[in-house]
Amino acid sequence: MIHPSELSYILYQLGEEEKPYRAVSPPIVNSSNFIFPTVEQFANAILDDRNITTYTRGSNPTVKILEKKIAALQGTEDALVFASGSAAIAAALMNQVSQGDHIICVKHVYSWTNKLLQKILRRMGVSTTIVHGNDNDEVRRAVQENTRVLYLESPTSHNFELQDIRLLTQWAHEHGLTVICDNSYGSPLNRKPVEFGVDIICHSATKYIGGHSDVLAGVVCSSSRIINRMYYDEYMTLGAMISPENAWLLIRSLRTLPLRLETASSSCKTLVSYLHNDYRISKVIWPFDSKHPQHHLAIEQFDTEGPLFAFELNTANSDQVKVFCDSLKIIQMAVSWGGYESLIMPAMVLPATTLPIGHLRLYVGMEETQSLIQDISQALDKAFHKA
Repeated sequence: MIHPSELSYILYQLGEEEKPYRAVSPPIVNSSNFIFPTVEQFANAILDDRNITTYTRGSNPTVKILEKKIAALQGTEDALVFASGSAAIAAALMNQVSQGDHIICVKHVYSWTNKLLQKILRRMGVSTTIVHGNDNDEVRRAVQENTRVLYLESPTSHNFELQDIRLLTQWAHEHGLTVICDNSYGSPLNRKPVEFGVDIICHSATKYIGGHSDVLAGVVCSSSRIINRMYYDEYMTLGAMISPENAWLLIRSLRTLPLRLETASSSCKTLVSYLHNDYRISKVIWPFDSKHPQHHLAIEQFDTEGPLFAFELNTANSDQVKVFCDSLKIIQMAVSWGGYESLIMPAMVLPATTLPIGHLRLYVGMEETQSLIQDISQALDKAFHKA
């Protein structure tokens, strides 16, 4: 866990040592282009445009402040910020494989990651084996001579299965594999996968880092060697970089991340306890719940609890599930998580899902806890016809 004084420095000062116009908030540098007074300086910048700003498609002063902060929070040497989480994941995977290579990926990962693996990369001659990530032996059996990457997402974002990151990363490195971990469930504050040996860490910054449901962004954190190669290949070539305005919004959001996580996670714990005691709920799935079968891994992997979990209504009647969701007044229905608003996502809206009809993912936001409980209670009463 980051020491409070170090955390304060990262969130409020790192990368902001210069104070243009004596402004408290860092500037949004909206320029697409940057000028040089001499040919020699221009030539040097072209050779080192990762560090010397020449063109915003490559690097931008506002974006670089954000990259410094997130790399420091994740404990990595460097970071790249992309226009979306999907772009970050795509760049990370593409950077590590070539035609004829093989990837091992855990089951139930983010749907667009799965599509990238099963369709886009397959079309380019890269094969993937999908394994149950909670079965270490199955993961080990999947390795081939041409395997290059082990892709983890711990926990997965709908059924909340965890992988033993430390054990699997050690095994992967023994076989010369690069380990990539989607850390979107954990914020940059409550988990550092690099401490378990993970090589490349990806985030959907749209979630906790953004925190206000007004920015799309993604992050890749890794060593300087990997980031530099990714910068000159996938990042610069594909052009999926974040705008200076959105980078500034993320810098703004990072400042309140500790408070937002603390409030949401505290409410989540109360809601989990409440749902456990309602007969209309058949199951609660939260990695930090002592009843979760992989609770020990959640405690090992995370410094603090997270406010995203799932529960299942005690019914197989889709109409009852619809009535429950449609009756919610405070909790809103949408994809994603990490903002100030509580969001519910019924599994039934997912095409070809194997999850039960009554499976509901709930992100707990910043609303007053008792109001959320009352909202769920009245929706349950309507769905189960309680007078």
